[in-house]
Amino acid sequence: MILTYAACAVALFFALNIGASGAAASISIPYGSGALPNRKIALLLCGIAIFAGAVLGGAEVVKTIGSDIIPHSFLTVKVVLIILSSAAVALFIANLLSIPLSTSEITVGAVVGVGVAKHALFVNNILVIVGFWFLIPAIGFTFGFLFGKLIKKAEQKYPQLKSGKTKKILSIFVIIIGFFESFSAGMNNVANAAGPIVGAGIVSTQTGILIGGFFIALGVVLLGKGVLQTNAKRITSFSLLEGGAISGTGATLVILASVFGLPVPLTQVTSTAIMGLGVAQKGKEIFKTRVISKIVKVWIVSPFLALVISYGFIKMFVDSDIYSVIVLFSVCAATLGTISLVKTIREDNRTTFENGGGI
Repeated sequence: MILTYAACAVALFFALNIGASGAAASISIPYGSGALPNRKIALLLCGIAIFAGAVLGGAEVVKTIGSDIIPHSFLTVKVVLIILSSAAVALFIANLLSIPLSTSEITVGAVVGVGVAKHALFVNNILVIVGFWFLIPAIGFTFGFLFGKLIKKAEQKYPQLKSGKTKKILSIFVIIIGFFESFSAGMNNVANAAGPIVGAGIVSTQTGILIGGFFIALGVVLLGKGVLQTNAKRITSFSLLEGGAISGTGATLVILASVFGLPVPLTQVTSTAIMGLGVAQKGKEIFKTRVISKIVKVWIVSPFLALVISYGFIKMFVDSDIYSVIVLFSVCAATLGTISLVKTIREDNRTTFENGGGI
């Protein structure tokens, strides 16, 4: 019983962090484009939309997370606690760094870590999910770039698009589209907190969705400030029309994926669409922005981090296989040590070349 309460508590903590991370992807466009200049109102609207999306359309993705990645029989209370703890740790680190992270990636990574430890994975389902992780952000980037080019020409030809009555109409349009993007975030992201506990039979699907959706919305309002600022203000600037196009792209792709039960990275869709827009505006120079480099690195590392954590926890707390844990930590220590050594060598070489001296 204690483990059950602990799993529910971690699920709620995870849901709060999902809200903080999802806020940037789902409401950053109206805020960044100036349609919703008040950050608190933007986050509140996002929270309402996310809760609505979770309740009305979150069931299919909950099913995928709960039973379509590893066999249903493996989802005991202890395993669910490990999955949620692993995902929550990875997401919490990203939120501290104010990085818009895909909760779908880390949740799937944590579930896969359990499957690897137990030698039980639905590999074909995983390959489909991972394939869409690459495909959908690529589509988002492409649409962002194309919309950027088209809108830039339209705004040059019709300058009234940026002023007067047209600007007010566009502001309303962007807010509505932003609401639907937040709605899509609720549809897709509630499964990351509710899926494991529903799969283990701790709560019903409807109860998991209701409580999970509420706590994700609460996380948006209370913790979404930092990630919202990153996505809305630190990648590139955009007009109302550009913002509406990007937000509409993200909402459409994620709603379609949710209908088919696919957990997809909404944060990547929106962030890559903004990057595509930035390339249309400024060319390849945008990729020299340090915040983009940091975002991409976290995207790559986070699923593997969640996988390694969950695998290690399974070996330690379920299988009592201390030898595998020692090997795992040894590999991690060797990797970190090698990275540190390479960095030290590069700094040493740079110093040698600049100062012209040896030892």
